[in-house]
Amino acid sequence: MLYSLLDLAPVPEGSAIPQALKNSTELAQKAESLGYHRYWLAEHHNMPGIASAATAVLIGHIASQTSTMRIGAGGIMLPNHAPYMVAEAFGTLASLYGDRIDLGLGRAPGTDMQTARALRRGMGAAASGDSFPQDVIDLIGFMAPEDPQAPVRAFPGQGTNVPVWILGSSLYGAQLAAHLGLPYAFASHFAPQALEEALEVYRRSFQPSAFLDKPHAMMAINVFAADSDAEGIRLRTTMQQAFARLRLGRPGKLPAPVDDINAHLEPHVLAGVNEALRITAVGSPESVRSQLSEIIARYQPDEVILTGQIHDHQARMHSFEIAAEILKEI
Repeated sequence: MLYSLLDLAPVPEGSAIPQALKNSTELAQKAESLGYHRYWLAEHHNMPGIASAATAVLIGHIASQTSTMRIGAGGIMLPNHAPYMVAEAFGTLASLYGDRIDLGLGRAPGTDMQTARALRRGMGAAASGDSFPQDVIDLIGFMAPEDPQAPVRAFPGQGTNVPVWILGSSLYGAQLAAHLGLPYAFASHFAPQALEEALEVYRRSFQPSAFLDKPHAMMAINVFAADSDAEGIRLRTTMQQAFARLRLGRPGKLPAPVDDINAHLEPHVLAGVNEALRITAVGSPESVRSQLSEIIARYQPDEVILTGQIHDHQARMHSFEIAAEILKEI
């Protein structure tokens, strides 16, 4: 089973965006040496703790600093962009780095509505996501083999055939991915409620295509691995705090971990956060091995993509190193 890594280029409290981008570059190089198959970056906007907003630009940089690992978007939020421009951007990346580029597509804006307006695609059908299926089809067409008769062609873009994934956290994306015969990635790291049903719908409804002859489903898992259970639990408090602040409308830089999360979050807030983040493996190598094995056995993904918002860069690197060693064994 393939294992991959999802990075949001986190900006910890006490640090700044230039250092966050250096950290992501170092993490990508480490991930490549550890056998991670893909390294995906996600588009978010107006969030002080996330530095991957210009996702295609950062993908290009990470690809230039690695050599074998696939680099891609997990994902590009298509309502924010004209499909034609996405095809040009990823066609350029594929022209530079060959068959190492992935393009995961999401239907949400990845931000608040005021920022969505600032992204200047308007607030009509495209911004609401209603045009998402047609936008996906158009985008794939712009990167398809050259058609000299087509009135609009993407240069770069046409003929690059960049692999397209559908990302989702509901049945909508599962149905679309199945209908188009595309690989599907489920955002179970923060929205696991429909995970089981979405995977079942995707696999049952999948229609073989020129892209895939059988379904390929990836699920996201948070990992907070450390040398002890206590330290892993402490590392996780960073993401618990960050997710709570986001839900309360107060996004900020990535907070430092705390010794007792119960002293920092109200019980009902913490309960909601823990439910949203329940697809998580946390603790010592032994604990993480047990939890990852249980998750994989239950959902039977074709691939897993790990993530985990950890304040300290070295602790984050160590967590993904522990996880890689476990997944090699599994």
